[in-house]
Amino acid sequence: MTQLNFAPPPPNTESTETLRAKVRAFLDIEMAGMSAHERAASWGGRNPEFSRKMGAQGWIGMTWPKQYGGHERSALERYVVLEEMLAAGAPVGAHWVADRQSAPSILRFGTEAQRQFFVPKVAKGECYFCIGMSEPDSGSDLAATRTRAQAVDGGFKVNGTKIWTSGAHVAHYMILFCRTDSNTEDRHSGVSQFIVDMKTPGIAVRPIYDLSGQHHFNEVVFDDMFLPESALLGKLGDGWKQVTSELSYERSGPDRFLSTFTLLLEGFQMLGRTVDDRSAIVLGRIIAHLMTLRRMSRSIAGMLQRGEDPAVQAAVVKELGTSLEQDMVEALRLIVDVEPDGGSDNPYVAVLAHTILHAPSFSLRGGTREILRGIIARGLGLR
Repeated sequence: MTQLNFAPPPPNTESTETLRAKVRAFLDIEMAGMSAHERAASWGGRNPEFSRKMGAQGWIGMTWPKQYGGHERSALERYVVLEEMLAAGAPVGAHWVADRQSAPSILRFGTEAQRQFFVPKVAKGECYFCIGMSEPDSGSDLAATRTRAQAVDGGFKVNGTKIWTSGAHVAHYMILFCRTDSNTEDRHSGVSQFIVDMKTPGIAVRPIYDLSGQHHFNEVVFDDMFLPESALLGKLGDGWKQVTSELSYERSGPDRFLSTFTLLLEGFQMLGRTVDDRSAIVLGRIIAHLMTLRRMSRSIAGMLQRGEDPAVQAAVVKELGTSLEQDMVEALRLIVDVEPDGGSDNPYVAVLAHTILHAPSFSLRGGTREILRGIIARGLGLR
């Protein structure tokens, strides 16, 4: 059996702690008066003005080359900004996907023209991306994709459907994963990625409302949508290699275990000084798991900085992190005896209601638990 290693995470430095203080001061001003219920949206909350302000601070595209609007800072400095934003419940959702994975994929696989056009806009907090991966009847089994881009004169004609596409109704662009060659027995071959302008004729974006009645998800239908050859991201047929690399960015960050951090903070406020032994044990276990996941996630940040491919380690962090987030909801319900109510003036009660409604999606987004365990098993040589 292969051993899975997490290298020691990069240490904090004077510059990272100075940056942390600067971020906190920024958040104190920009989030003044923001309710706990609003903060509970975490990285799902969208505020274009806030995203532009983050871009102006140099906190989007932090590790990217300066020639493309980046700031050439370290992966750890970027991590500091991310975890402070998440811990505060900042409304970073507008630019989140573009900063986390879309622009890095373009930098790695895109043409020079694509880098020059898209990446500086993302770094300014003015360009948003969505992810065209999951499909009806296939979910996280990306190799089962049936959306097809057929070569035609001057480009490709696309037909198919993507589902659970977060933010497709507000995104400017999508990175679309689809099949370009169906004449292959290998499911992981003959797939490619494209950069799609969401205003392109032939795209229909249909809302999917969640349990709380909110509109984050969408079904996106492509009906004879034409894409020029310049829309191809990377090499034709290399989509599987590219998308698995992209998922390492998506699955390894602190967003995979800090989505419920506002609930934990409000739970502590609710308990105050009345923490009994049972509650202390529950809270201690949660904090211990959070600190362990933070160390693992920071380790992956260091691996990405070194140009390594931590796909399996990222799957481990995502699986353990989202499991903890879901378990945390139930654990706090057991030690804080209140009824959840989204309309309550009590911050904890309102945040609890919000989190209960959204927690089922934690182990679905970014790859289902079953898919992730399969990736981990293969990485360990168990299958």
